[in-house]
Amino acid sequence: MKAVVMAGGEGTRLRPMTANQPKPLLPLVNRPIMEHVLRLLKRHGFDETVVTVQFLAALIRNYFGDGEELGMSLSYATEEIPLGTAGSVKNAQEALRDDRFLVISGDALTDIDLTDMVRFHKRNGALVTIGLKRVPNPLEFGIIIVDEEGRVQRFLEKPTWGQVFSDTVNTGIYVMEPEVLDHVAAGEVVDWSGDVFPKLLAEGAPLFGYVADCYWEDVGTHESYLKAQADMLSGQVGIELGGFEMSPGVWVAEGAEVDAEAVLKGPLYIGDYAKVEAGVELREYTVLGSNVVVKEGAFLHRAVVHDNVFVAPSTNLRGCVIGKNTDIMAGARVEEGAIVGDECVIEAEAYVSSGVKVYPFKTIEAGAVVNTSVIWESRGQRNLFGPRGVSGLVNVEITPELAVRLASAYATTLTKGTTVVTGRDVSRAARTLKRAVISALTASAINVLDLEATPLTVARFETGRADSAGGIYIRTTLGDPQGVDIIFLAPNGADLSQAAQRKLERVFGRQEYRRAFPGEIAELNYPPRIVETYTRDLLRCVDTGGVREAGLKIVLDNAGGTTSLVLPNLLGMMGVEVLTRNSGLDEANPTETLAERMRDLERLGELVSSSRAAFGVRFDPVGERISLVDENGELVGDDRALLVMLDLVAAERRGGRVALPVTTTRVAEQVCRFHGVLVEWTSTSQDVLTKAAARPDVIFAGDGRGGFVMPEFSGTVDGIAAFVRLVGLVARTRLTLSQIDRRIPEAHLLRRSVPTPWAAKGSVMRHVVEAAGGRRIDTTDGVRVVEDDGRWVLVLPDPAEAVTHLWAEGPDADAAQELLEEWAAVVERAGS
Repeated sequence: MKAVVMAGGEGTRLRPMTANQPKPLLPLVNRPIMEHVLRLLKRHGFDETVVTVQFLAALIRNYFGDGEELGMSLSYATEEIPLGTAGSVKNAQEALRDDRFLVISGDALTDIDLTDMVRFHKRNGALVTIGLKRVPNPLEFGIIIVDEEGRVQRFLEKPTWGQVFSDTVNTGIYVMEPEVLDHVAAGEVVDWSGDVFPKLLAEGAPLFGYVADCYWEDVGTHESYLKAQADMLSGQVGIELGGFEMSPGVWVAEGAEVDAEAVLKGPLYIGDYAKVEAGVELREYTVLGSNVVVKEGAFLHRAVVHDNVFVAPSTNLRGCVIGKNTDIMAGARVEEGAIVGDECVIEAEAYVSSGVKVYPFKTIEAGAVVNTSVIWESRGQRNLFGPRGVSGLVNVEITPELAVRLASAYATTLTKGTTVVTGRDVSRAARTLKRAVISALTASAINVLDLEATPLTVARFETGRADSAGGIYIRTTLGDPQGVDIIFLAPNGADLSQAAQRKLERVFGRQEYRRAFPGEIAELNYPPRIVETYTRDLLRCVDTGGVREAGLKIVLDNAGGTTSLVLPNLLGMMGVEVLTRNSGLDEANPTETLAERMRDLERLGELVSSSRAAFGVRFDPVGERISLVDENGELVGDDRALLVMLDLVAAERRGGRVALPVTTTRVAEQVCRFHGVLVEWTSTSQDVLTKAAARPDVIFAGDGRGGFVMPEFSGTVDGIAAFVRLVGLVARTRLTLSQIDRRIPEAHLLRRSVPTPWAAKGSVMRHVVEAAGGRRIDTTDGVRVVEDDGRWVLVLPDPAEAVTHLWAEGPDADAAQELLEEWAAVVERAGS
């Protein structure tokens, strides 16, 4: 008599464990579920077995082969598409040779007495005998009523509680006569319980139910998967465990090394060639797979750890599943019900909350607190905020659900009844996400002033001008059409301070959001004439004297962004002759790649030179940053543009201070010194730069990336204000941009990024300080080492990525390159 093992299911409810392997191969105490089923068949004399396969069929065939290692003969029937429980058996009909056969699931754990079930089938002359089991909760299974003789009277597939008429459920184990397959259409999707059995029952066919007094668990959920492991370890299942019982309830497989100083509290299982060091504590119902290494100080309780996992010192794993080939680094913690897929890395001090699913091949960064599942993302981030706010891929990492949670957390940090300004770029993604943000804010008793599509500079202006508690602006990531940035603004319109970001992150991490009572739901308003107010205040604050008299001609590129909503009115009031391009709002292409940007700048240069314009300006899509082209059509790089603007402002003001990040060339000091202006060096943080620009004696600030602050108008980066200021300066100085550029000394500043593991960043900085010896050190941001001859190098760890950045400047390119090579070697050695 042959058996048919059904092993074609995907096990979708068990993902991520089944994301890259079929459900029958999931290990239960270090053996695949299907292997336990095959061993059960072997014990009851079923030596010839047909396995029906469909999802990842090759993995099952490769693992079990022809069954020789189990002392059985296995053959396979492959379905091109899923055919249902009956259709899959029909697909294997040729291998059954018109004999009585047994059908059993390859992904349920049981010790049912198959010999007695076959005997029952023969004694009753049944066409089909259905294996039955009484369970406390029958809702997930097909329920059946049988009479005193075992004949099936009624059944119903997956009832509601109102339909429950029995606690006796179908186990999916059947003994069948070959003629039952005549009732199954070939090549079609057919189920036993839903299609075949009701028809046979209606025809009066002899269907019997064998009520088994056995263990049976349908391993279909994460909870049942962990329960099955615990039941096996506690002896509730009549199944042989491999290895030997080292002490009561403590099973150890061949080749395992367990230190005598390890604390073991069974029942638990340690797989073959696993290594458990001194100081480890393994508690009840823990299962270690083959070749698992558990280091000193680790604590595991009810944790199921698959093969080839590394568990570092001081880790804590409770009631979780860890997929194969995964590394759990020092101090990491994985909580109850969490599932970590295969080949992941949980870095040091990371925290994976209860119920979180981490899909295969992901990295959870050091120190990250992960309380939502990591499915599409490449990594669980350590910090919520990056250099561009909260950033990620649209509908992958940044979803409407995430936007709601972020806005709810932000609202929780504010006082009820206050107002927040919202705005966006022209993209459809930003529009969708802003709607989610607004709903969360108003539901949290925060009033909203929505500016709709507007330049980021206008949103910052209105946030600082209005009586608001802050703002949220959503834009497409510059250079990445698939990305989006959610930017949170402080009451003055600047980016949130580091302290405010950390406060928001804490609320977001705890998911303790405030909700308004029904009478507190806040209002949504659309303030009128914001662009007119912005334009009026800008022209009142920024000196445009001499512009009309100079008769300047300028070429502008709006990059298809929101600056085209502001510039027409502004330019008309300034009296400048302007040629514009890319002025239409482009929802489908709200940003451009680097190649597209360079192409457009080249085209801008051609228009400037051919039209004999004074210069050209290209705005980014949200109006925050600008790129310059001189009168010859040549691009002025961001670093030189900063020096040109600095020279123009300093020459006119002849006093005061300018704020610049420490990554700026020291040629800036020469320019300022020549004009009697002082330099205040700041960190690279945008928040710190804008704070410095807000001081009374600061006349200018720039970040070296096309961002300029005009303190007389605003304390934040504003590309439109920078453009207006530049027009006035050029009109009054009567010099061209190339002439201004030529009078500024050449800078020799080089940059390099060195990959550095998160865990090594602190060590790298310590080694840099030690290597500096007696040389002068500046720690405004990172570590800047100044040589006696004036050369300098800055070593700065990246706050969002596993890299360390270096800047080196010297009197010539060779000297700068030599210095950069020297310190890059220091960083590489320290980080290795």
